[in-house]
Amino acid sequence: MISGFLTSLSLILAIGAQNAFVLRQGLRREHVGTVVLLCALSDAILISAGVAGFGAVAQAVPWLGQVMLYAGAAFLLIYGALRFRAAWQGAGALDLSGAAPVSRGRVVAICLTLTWANPHVYLDTLVLIGSIAAQAEDRLAFGAGAVLASFLFFTLLGYGARWLAPLFRKPAAWTLLEIAMGLLMWTLAAGLILDA
Repeated sequence: MISGFLTSLSLILAIGAQNAFVLRQGLRREHVGTVVLLCALSDAILISAGVAGFGAVAQAVPWLGQVMLYAGAAFLLIYGALRFRAAWQGAGALDLSGAAPVSRGRVVAICLTLTWANPHVYLDTLVLIGSIAAQAEDRLAFGAGAVLASFLFFTLLGYGARWLAPLFRKPAAWTLLEIAMGLLMWTLAAGLILDA
């Protein structure tokens, strides 16, 4: 269980599209519980599938990886462009009093897309965790530890972001976050395309 926990935590700590979105929602204090739960449950499903042996399916259908890779790269490019547009338009400081709320449905749609259209999520959960779990003495305990790490990480990221809120009340800090997220999305997309 400890091995699964540490393996999952080491993979999930890398900043990616999903983590950046959770951080952003945590800073806005908008639908944080929903976002945290969706990300953690999605990871739990994918980790469970990986532990159960999804790697064999991916090897049996070799084109599946390429389709996931290009679809994920396209999505990351679009999402990055949206972040750059938000920075250009001056998303402004984190002002909870006058900020127009985003509907829960829209937040859920973005969260699910960032999670399920991201090839890195599949690589980390299905392939890497699945491969390591196959070698574990107790695959069930390994998987449980990996899922626990995911729930803990997303909870801390989503709800811990509020401590950064004073910094993001400054317009320049919020604009820099949007630019950094855009650059991150485009870097991830470029990495996927170059690795293809």
